[in-house]
Amino acid sequence: MNKFITIDNRKIGPDYAPYIIAEMSANHNGDIENAYKIMEMAKECGADAMKLQTYRPDTITMKSDNPEFLIKGGLWDGKTLYDLYEEAHMPWEWHKPLFEKAKELGITIFSSPFDFTAVDLLEELDAPAYKIASFEAIDLPLIEYVAKTGKPMIISTGMANEEEIREAVETAKNAGCRELVVLHCVSGYPAPASDYNLKTIPDMAERFNVLTGLSDHTIDNTTAITSVSLGACLIEKHVTLDRNGGGPDDSFSLEEPELKQLCQDSKTAWAATGKVNYERKESEKGNMIFRRSLYVVKDIVEGEEFTHENVRSIRPGYGLAPKFLNDVLSQCAVENISKGTALTLEHFNKQN
Repeated sequence: MNKFITIDNRKIGPDYAPYIIAEMSANHNGDIENAYKIMEMAKECGADAMKLQTYRPDTITMKSDNPEFLIKGGLWDGKTLYDLYEEAHMPWEWHKPLFEKAKELGITIFSSPFDFTAVDLLEELDAPAYKIASFEAIDLPLIEYVAKTGKPMIISTGMANEEEIREAVETAKNAGCRELVVLHCVSGYPAPASDYNLKTIPDMAERFNVLTGLSDHTIDNTTAITSVSLGACLIEKHVTLDRNGGGPDDSFSLEEPELKQLCQDSKTAWAATGKVNYERKESEKGNMIFRRSLYVVKDIVEGEEFTHENVRSIRPGYGLAPKFLNDVLSQCAVENISKGTALTLEHFNKQN
């Protein structure tokens, strides 16, 4: 497994702070000015990348009133698939100005393509990476087409079982993908934290020999922050200007304060996870003097034995370590020692 991948000169992997993707999805609500504002907000909050979705209703489904094309239950109950994607899709003519806006802001931008023509459009815009959405993780021809671009790939695995994930990973690698992150995901909108089983993340890394991350659809940051301690090197979250804005994905998306907190707390979690280290930490060194050590607690005259009555393990830590107490007992003082003196080697017969 590669130790990292690189998108726009930003290294992504366990040895680097988590890469945060702000997913715009349909939260532009049909207004490019909203899209610009979401990008500005993401940049201000500290997100590393802005992600779009590139499809048209006719490239992702077909116009039909047949029962199987009707959504039953959930956020989009009663809509046909075509109507939902007609409302939610981002017009293709927006892509170029949005890519230009990202360059102006200094934030990376890429997208999830949903068919070959979307990949072709994004290639014309020189997209630096590609994201395969969970619902497309079983579309092996699409994965192969994207992999052949040679760009870094991110694959979400919501709903996918082990065999399907393996097929997606092998397809990407066999088609030439050399930089891949696989995201653990639960495709519920929103998804309960209890469904996430985050211990899957390190298992996925080992089982499929890939870098791993999290596509998080819970309504707060707890799950995402926890994932960092289990090896997630990339976190994707939907973001919005207003959770009550009425858009298709607004209700399970982060608003500005929450995105800012995610960007900050994920880095703190990564720094706290660190590496295996039993060495004394720099922040601890000043407190060494407050550990216990051996002290004379009663005046001792030369030649007198050290006993439990005149030597004790107490704070502070300027004397011999407490582990030497039994070695000291029954030995004799080589000089007078005043109460309150830290016991050292010089105070007893070192030959013994």
